Amino acid sequence: MKQVTIYTDGACQGNPGPGGWGAILRYGSHEKEISGGCADTTNNRMELTGVIQALKLLKEPCAVTLYSDSQYVCNALTKGWAKKWKQNGWMRNKKDPALNPELWDELLQLAQIHQLDVRWVKGHAGHPENERCDRLAVAAAEKAKK
Repeated sequence: MKQVTIYTDGACQGNPGPGGWGAILRYGSHEKEISGGCADTTNNRMELTGVIQALKLLKEPCAVTLYSDSQYVCNALTKGWAKKWKQNGWMRNKKDPALNPELWDELLQLAQIHQLDVRWVKGHAGHPENERCDRLAVAAAEKAKK
């Protein structure tokens, strides 16, 4: 199984507001940067979209080490929250719906294809790839404003 490293970040100018996401995919000596944005979105939606778009580029099942500064994304995957929300009809508890169910559903489907090792990194703390992803996300958010 191919070993792939993915770094992602999301950004939003206002929450909701114009937002962007960025990702870096690394396989051996190959590296690819991707990004995108949306005129009216939230930071969490952009964090999720970055992960989804990166995983969608993989053409076969891979062992993926995923780095994100989003505790929302990391905890929901590693602690099983997202799976539980889905089992409960996209409810976080008896009265609060889970947000972004369509994105979580897509991410959970992709996570079944690949072996994910999810790792949280502190944002804006000098992690080189996280800083690059942040720049990609902010630039995409700026572009989405226009």
